[in-house]
Amino acid sequence: MATHSAVLRSDADAAQLWPLIAIGLVVFAAGCGWAIAFGEIGAFSVALACVAAIAVMFDYRIGAVLLILLIGVSATGIMPRGVLGVPALNPINILIVSTFFAYLVRHGVAHLAPQPLIWCVVIPMLAAGAMGIPHFEDMHPRFFEEETPIFTTAFGYFREYAVRPLLIPMMAVLIGAAVARSQKPERFLYVLIPSTLLIALIVFGFIIASGIEHLSVLATASARNFYNTLGVHANSLGRIFAMGYALLLFVWWEAKDPRFKVASFVALVVTALALALTFSRAAYLAAFIVSGLFVLWKFNARTVGLALLAGALAMLVAPFYVWRRLQYGFDSDMNTVSANRIELIWGPLFPELTNSPIWGNGIAATMWAEPMLTGEMMVVGHPHNAYLETFYDMGIVGLVLFLYYYWTVWRGFRALGSNAYLSPELRGFFQGATAALISFFVLGMAGNSLRPDPEFGYLWLAIGMMYGMLARKTAS
Repeated sequence: MATHSAVLRSDADAAQLWPLIAIGLVVFAAGCGWAIAFGEIGAFSVALACVAAIAVMFDYRIGAVLLILLIGVSATGIMPRGVLGVPALNPINILIVSTFFAYLVRHGVAHLAPQPLIWCVVIPMLAAGAMGIPHFEDMHPRFFEEETPIFTTAFGYFREYAVRPLLIPMMAVLIGAAVARSQKPERFLYVLIPSTLLIALIVFGFIIASGIEHLSVLATASARNFYNTLGVHANSLGRIFAMGYALLLFVWWEAKDPRFKVASFVALVVTALALALTFSRAAYLAAFIVSGLFVLWKFNARTVGLALLAGALAMLVAPFYVWRRLQYGFDSDMNTVSANRIELIWGPLFPELTNSPIWGNGIAATMWAEPMLTGEMMVVGHPHNAYLETFYDMGIVGLVLFLYYYWTVWRGFRALGSNAYLSPELRGFFQGATAALISFFVLGMAGNSLRPDPEFGYLWLAIGMMYGMLARKTAS
């Protein structure tokens, strides 16, 4: 009887979706005609996303799988930011919105987003974005002198800095909703392997196509913008791989299925190689932190031996320019080590912290900070310190709320990473997520942001799966 009822519910849901699917097909046909007439590559990618969106209407979990697959790629410029003059029209956004709509039709919006996420992340970001709107015209002119500025109006500023980043936690909760309603949630881990391989192979292909004579060129300080053609900085690309490395390392170690273990090991090695080719010191530090935590938490003769072997191989195989990159600036002073952050960013910005210490100055307030406008500091869009950025933009209130939110995430990761009722692969996944979160906090001292950011998409994937697993536990 239960099975029969489930089938009836499924048929009813499908019947309700047919009118929407028919409308979607008409819209898709019209969109394809427009794309063929006026669009190029970007329009083609949007057309493919529309096809995926139609498939998602049958089962929103298809959308969750596709979002996991594209997490790494979504942080690059391979996915267009906007097509046909519409800034938000891109494949990832189409996929997120269609997945949300498909979920909404079946289950409604109640209890989709956890309260800590709403009160500690969503509302503070929208409020800080609203605070920054009056300062739009005060921004340094440099940010509008690019050939393709990401915004030219106050509304565009609010969209890019307050609204668009919230699509990342929306993606996370949709993945969590799919996990909560899946018979075997560990199967979502299978998608992690092609997801990390996809972005790594793109990097390999880009390096080969670039025609550089020697990889040592990428290790120089002047090559930090080498990957800009992909729409991503080398440090950001390194953080993507660092988060993926953390998840894969622990999943591989705990995997019991031989085929999955081999596949995850291959993905781990490829991801580690791609991470090395970013020559990002922050990514190297994150990998060292994760590897150290792995040895500490899994301490036994086997893990110590494996760590020693991996370290020895790294020392033998890694060319001299990798070590030269790691030691950059150590023969000079701390300002050189910090890539001029101390003297040209943090120092001039520190006196400004007293301007509005409670509520902050608005999202991305560095762009209209007084030392920025007077030429006392480097022209940068953020202060290259996650804690300084949050305090300056959102005040002590915003900093406390964000830290509290990540503390709830920490508790969830730790609880699931030691839950004996989960499969070994899932336990390993959340242990890796815990290690990734620790490295995230450390890396925040010299870059990134506490706000949702595509370069930490794999961390937000783990957060989404955490919500899904906790929802399953509550339902049971």
